[in-house]
Amino acid sequence: MRTIESLGDEALAGKRVLVRADLNVPMRDGAITDDRRIRAAVPTLRRLAAVGARAAVLSHLGRPKGVVVPELSLAPVAERLGELLGPVQFVPDTVGAAASAAVSGLGDGQVAVLENVRFDARETSKDDAERGALAAGYAALAEAFVSDGFGVLHRKQASVYDVARLLPSAAGELVAAEVAVLERLTEHPDRPYVVVLGGAKVSDKLAVIGNLLGRVDRLVVGGGMAFTFLAAQGLATGRSLLEPGLVDTVRQLLVEADERGVAIELPVDVVTAAQAAPDATSATVAVDAIGEDQMGLDIGPRTAERFAAALSDARTVFWNGPMGVFEVPQFAAGTRAVAEAVAASPGLSVVGGGDSAAAVRQLGFADDAFGHISTGGGASLEYLEGRELPGLAVLDGEGV
Repeated sequence: MRTIESLGDEALAGKRVLVRADLNVPMRDGAITDDRRIRAAVPTLRRLAAVGARAAVLSHLGRPKGVVVPELSLAPVAERLGELLGPVQFVPDTVGAAASAAVSGLGDGQVAVLENVRFDARETSKDDAERGALAAGYAALAEAFVSDGFGVLHRKQASVYDVARLLPSAAGELVAAEVAVLERLTEHPDRPYVVVLGGAKVSDKLAVIGNLLGRVDRLVVGGGMAFTFLAAQGLATGRSLLEPGLVDTVRQLLVEADERGVAIELPVDVVTAAQAAPDATSATVAVDAIGEDQMGLDIGPRTAERFAAALSDARTVFWNGPMGVFEVPQFAAGTRAVAEAVAASPGLSVVGGGDSAAAVRQLGFADDAFGHISTGGGASLEYLEGRELPGLAVLDGEGV
């Protein structure tokens, strides 16, 4: 993987540089509710500004599906970036005349944010020629490309993959840091190595489990996905989330883990209710006593203690997925307990982005309570599955 150092600070001075960032932040009523991804983009942009490069930032926001959606404009994102970085120009265009004029007019060390790349349907097209035409428009704006949007590296899109083939390209500081952490998780983890998985569906995590099963010492499973594991052990799960078609697959996975000597920790008690509502009547029951009309919405206190014990001596931890419906306070205790245990573990603790990152912030944990919080849940998972990330693979080799 080529890094920004390969482009050379002197060669970047006075040059127009496209930077693909991931500024896809959550918004509510036009206001940014979590600016972490914006803050994560600052180090690379600050570095480029310091050497006199002229940075034009590309990003998406939401899923406008190829049409202009005013509520998904990057204007408020550019404003927040300017508060963190210094003056930032917003350009309501991507590859048109306005974009060309704005980028050409940048001075040394200046930064511009172009409009949402997904307002153009070609950005996410499955047609190579359509994406290539848009990428050529991007490439005409600049003389080099820096890929710093880790959260989109698993997408074969014009501003992620195709433009990197047309310009001298390299990974930015965020991408380099994310990859370094993921390499530690997959290639040379300190032991004991514990992976904690939660979230709704076991289908979302099966490939990760399969790829990591031969690498980890313990696998901790909570959240909605745990009920498919419990069903594989012959337990009734009431109205809890369940993927019946995967019960046999999970049963085989449990056998394989046992053969490999990998300890799998599953819930022994859960918090149940008839619905995931703030005013729902809840109860904590053993996993073999879930009522037919009840659903498991959080791990119980005995499970939280067991999970914390499994993490207490871990030298490497990867956590992806909450333990329950943490958005509802009465079902957040299990996720909080796991977050505390992950933060307290003595080695490298990695929070795998997505809902896990949202949970730790919503529950009031500081980012520095953990060794690393990923900015890309989907990209992190695909890397840990052993899959090739197009936006990363294109940065290998000789380049342009």
